[in-house]
Amino acid sequence: MSIHELYMSRCLQLARLAQGHAAPNPQVGALLVHGGRIIGEGWHRSCGGPHAEVECLESVALPDRSLIPSSTLYVSLEPCAHQGRTPPCADRIIAEGIRQVVIGCRDPFSLVDGRGIERMEAAGVQVTCGVLSSAAEDLIRRFRCFHLQKRPYVILKWAQTADGRVAATEGLPCRISSKATDRLVHLWRSQESAIFVGSGTALTDNPMLTCRIPGGRHPLRVVVDRACALPSHLHLFDGEAPTLVCNVKKEGVEGMVSYARIMDEPDLLPGLLHTLYQRQVQSLLVEGGVRWMESFLQAGCWDEVRLITAIHTRLPDGLPGPQFRMQGNPQRSLLSGQDRIDIFMQSESHG
Repeated sequence: MSIHELYMSRCLQLARLAQGHAAPNPQVGALLVHGGRIIGEGWHRSCGGPHAEVECLESVALPDRSLIPSSTLYVSLEPCAHQGRTPPCADRIIAEGIRQVVIGCRDPFSLVDGRGIERMEAAGVQVTCGVLSSAAEDLIRRFRCFHLQKRPYVILKWAQTADGRVAATEGLPCRISSKATDRLVHLWRSQESAIFVGSGTALTDNPMLTCRIPGGRHPLRVVVDRACALPSHLHLFDGEAPTLVCNVKKEGVEGMVSYARIMDEPDLLPGLLHTLYQRQVQSLLVEGGVRWMESFLQAGCWDEVRLITAIHTRLPDGLPGPQFRMQGNPQRSLLSGQDRIDIFMQSESHG
């Protein structure tokens, strides 16, 4: 591993600290190095807050501030060059007199996408881009999907028995995954912008769709309820977290519940994804039901499948899970309690 790769690895490590908090902005980490010593570190902690580069520069101790111009700045993503909620980071870098910047990958956002690099180079900054680029791009895959494909990054998650069943024959809910996996799922919820179920799952299971781990944040709860017929006593309407009801009848806000009208078509999936994109929802964790899972799969509108299998449980007469056939092995597998979790990733070109 080269010295640039070593420091970029630390940038990526810092950026991961913001998972679930930076959206709809990307996760970014930065550090400042002088003479082989890290004198500043930072990451983008939350949307609207200082960017990683600014956090890094502000962290430099007073005795080291004179070293900033002769230091090398490492940042996992191209510094921005536009005025958003905060000033352009490229301008701050130039103003600090930094002469060398090493970048993980370019920013796919149309208002940046090379402009930050161009602005710094025009000011005489030596820019090296593409260090650990694959890892840097993977870290912002939600952000990339949102800006390049104009839809949220979609994660399909379901639990099934060893014989591929997801519920009892009559469709009643039944516990399949272990308590250890349930805790992991709550962590997943805290990391995504929104969580989705169809109206059938909302009515049958009455899920809370909240994050129940200490310090975890609740995702936006999303349900498609074509005629706004779901009863108000469901957990979705309990005010514990914001809820978005996509329907064909009305728009408006009632307390913690927002209503978004989508086109009244046989296939509501395009309208759902378009609405979420318009509302800056960068990632969506889909938790049910089977027909909605299969709609996402058949349309190719998915980026990850997280398949939880209770390897010691069978329900011969149960309800079959989504029909999912993936070529090749999962990109990642792990054991969680009595469950095996297989994670499949779809390439950007297919999404």
